[in-house]
Amino acid sequence: MRAVSGLWRWRHNPLRRTTDLVEAWVACAAVLLLVLAVPTAGRGLGGIAEEALRESVREQAAERRPAVARVLRAAPAPGRTTADPDSAVDQRIRRPVVAEWTAPDGTRRSGTVATAVRTARPGDTFRIWTDARGDPVARPMDPGTARAHSVLAGLGAAAAAAGLVEAVRRLVVRGLMQRRYEELDREWAKAGPDWGRTGAGS
Repeated sequence: MRAVSGLWRWRHNPLRRTTDLVEAWVACAAVLLLVLAVPTAGRGLGGIAEEALRESVREQAAERRPAVARVLRAAPAPGRTTADPDSAVDQRIRRPVVAEWTAPDGTRRSGTVATAVRTARPGDTFRIWTDARGDPVARPMDPGTARAHSVLAGLGAAAAAAGLVEAVRRLVVRGLMQRRYEELDREWAKAGPDWGRTGAGS
């Protein structure tokens, strides 16, 4: 921001260098991009992600069906189970059991599934989700989760865009600083031979 405010102060300053003005304009452009382009990028990508997730919600709601599973016995060893992606707590306490359920076509199915019931005994029932073939699948994504994911995607896009703008600004400023050092070296080389001489330059 100091460089931006310097645009006004350096208008008629005799010590002003070309690199000073370039740095100030670069900082001004970076501020404008941070204020205008970064939020636009976040909203744009967030909107795209939200639309894609909404479509996934609609597809999962159409393809997945709830079913009531009945516990047959405890699973002898950890097997292929279904996890609930929307609840980390449920994933920690879900236990595999051998159960049977009715597929959407009316056939009886059985297999190892996960249940959140702490003490699942034979005959206990719980709800699972199945696909059109009757295979167990994860619970469909709900609109709230889809909205949260889209917001996170938008925030991530905005943060990435802001980081890119700042990285480009720093690279440009680094190049300007290198140019200043080179100019200073050239000026010092010109003054160097006369440095310390009495009456030098007179």
